[in-house]
Amino acid sequence: MAATPNKQFKNICVLSGFNYGKHKEFVEAAIDLGRSITERKLHLVYGGGNRGLSKLVLEAAFVRGSQVLGIIPRALKHLDSLSDSSTGEELVVSGMQERITEMLNHTDTFIFLPGDLTTLEALITLASWAHLHIHQKLICLLNVNNFYDGFIAFLNHAIKNYFIHSTAKKLFICAHTANDLLDLLQAYRPEPDPRTFVLESPNNGGNSSCSKKYKLDLTLRL
Repeated sequence: MAATPNKQFKNICVLSGFNYGKHKEFVEAAIDLGRSITERKLHLVYGGGNRGLSKLVLEAAFVRGSQVLGIIPRALKHLDSLSDSSTGEELVVSGMQERITEMLNHTDTFIFLPGDLTTLEALITLASWAHLHIHQKLICLLNVNNFYDGFIAFLNHAIKNYFIHSTAKKLFICAHTANDLLDLLQAYRPEPDPRTFVLESPNNGGNSSCSKKYKLDLTLRL
C-alpha cells in the first residue's frame, strides 16, 4: 500500500491502545472512525494486533471495503498477530522505531485515538520528528471525552515557557468526533516551509536539473 502525496490523504494511519477504555464513548469513537474511513474511500494503516480499540477500527473499516495494513513488531507478533489473514495485510518489522518508519512510508497522515504508553510514545516520536522537519505529515488527535486535553495543556505550557515554538501547534489537528476530524483533515492545505530539506543527488553527469530523490530511512540503529 504505497503512500500518496500528502495533500490527498488517501492512506490513514490510526494509532490507539490495545484496551477498550473506561467509557463507551471510546468504543463508539473507534467504530465510527473505521466506518468514516471507508465511507470517504480511504484506506487504513494501523499498529497491528487484534485487541482493543485497534481491533474495532480494523473491523469497522475492513468489513466495509477499506484496504487494511497492520504494521507490528516481531516481539509482539506472537501476542497480537491478526487471527485471520483475510482481515488485511500484515507487515512484521524488527522493532518499535522501524514500525514508525514504515508507517511514515505507507501513510499520508496520522490519527490518534485514546491509548496507552505505546500510543503516547508514537505520538511524541512523530511530533518531535515533524518539529525537526524529518517528515511533514499531519498528526490528528481524536479527542474523545477530552482525552488529549492534558497533552494539549502541556504543549501550551511548554510554548508559554519558550521550550517549544508556537509554530508547533500547526503540526496538529484536533476534534471530538471522527467526521469533524476528517472534515478538517480533508480541508487542510499545507503551507510551504523553507526550513524543510529535500534529499537529492545530482544525476546525469552532475546535471542538477535531473536529480534522484532518496527514500529516507529513519530506522534507529545502535
